[in-house]
Amino acid sequence: MVILTRLNGQTFTLNAVYIEQIQAFPDTTITLSNGKKIVVKETEQELTDRIEHFYKRIGLAPLVSKQFDQEGED
Repeated sequence: MVILTRLNGQTFTLNAVYIEQIQAFPDTTITLSNGKKIVVKETEQELTDRIEHFYKRIGLAPLVSKQFDQEGED
């Protein structure tokens, strides 16, 4: 879970497992696996750092790293 801030200053907690895509439009926009979009104050880099920390905390970081390594070999 990562704590994020909406543009109105309200904080909320998001389960990072459901994040499909992150883009800067210039506001950081998160697209979830169900298609819902959320705009947050955090930068794309801040968000990816928080997600990486979350994955490490729950033990998914090695699995995600292996997946990215395999995709780069194609």
